[in-house]
Amino acid sequence: MAILIIAEVDKQGLSADCAKVVGAASALGQDLHLLVASDNAATAAEQGAKLAGITKVLVADNAAYAHQMAEPVADLVLELAADYSHILAAASAKGKDMLPRVAALLDVAQHSDVIAIESDDTFVRPIYAGNALATVQSLDEKKVLTIRTSAFDAVAEQAPAEIHALDSVKSSELTQFVGEELVESERPELGAARVVISGGRGLGSGENFALIEQLADKLGAAIGASRAAVDAGFVANDLQVGQTGKIVAPDLYIAVGISGAIQHLAGMKESKVIVAINKDPDAPIFQIADYGLEADLFEAVPKLTELL
Repeated sequence: MAILIIAEVDKQGLSADCAKVVGAASALGQDLHLLVASDNAATAAEQGAKLAGITKVLVADNAAYAHQMAEPVADLVLELAADYSHILAAASAKGKDMLPRVAALLDVAQHSDVIAIESDDTFVRPIYAGNALATVQSLDEKKVLTIRTSAFDAVAEQAPAEIHALDSVKSSELTQFVGEELVESERPELGAARVVISGGRGLGSGENFALIEQLADKLGAAIGASRAAVDAGFVANDLQVGQTGKIVAPDLYIAVGISGAIQHLAGMKESKVIVAINKDPDAPIFQIADYGLEADLFEAVPKLTELL
């Protein structure tokens, strides 16, 4: 049987996370089919056909799939499921919305936030805020997985695979899309950025995040924040890095004024290089940092920005 990957589509086309889900699915060693269910899906389908390992793209291009609501997409997946042994999606907000419904309709378990695939039925996922890893064997006929994309590399490109249009249209009156408010920024998207600079409660106020912004401008970095900084109202919730925020694994992660609570570490400790700036020598963040600077951030960050 082949493997079905549910693609996530945004205004630019295929989500960058899709290439990483394909990277995870490649470990299963079977044909990989990509399902693009959206409206105006042509661009995303063409992008998906070029992902290395994809052998077929299934396109359901209809207004019923606009915004990729869980109900119609799950009904479509249920119709296709007989031909697939595994169904995968990114562990994003949309993936976490769709896959539980898919698993429930199939009457199988869902395995969330998979970070390693050991065989076709054995997967590794973090538990206890990432402080332990559980290796889980699934005995279900079909395996439904959400993939933590920070744990896998994106696949390269290939010659375009076959694109097959689906005629089936599933609609649902159970839910209705009301609207969305998107924050537009010239900075890299937090989950896909090569460099992330995060500020914590040590900054003292939202106004002081200007120090982080100036440093980020120099490095072309995305900006993140600890849960404490978000809860204090310094920045918006969508910048939160951590177990209850976004999971990131950039090439460089700079933690400024962040103590290093377990909740925050769960979201960034897979970063390739971690730099911590904190005046508290006992801050837990120093235990996982590759480079630590024990200093007052209000002196260190402007100086670092000036030197870059």
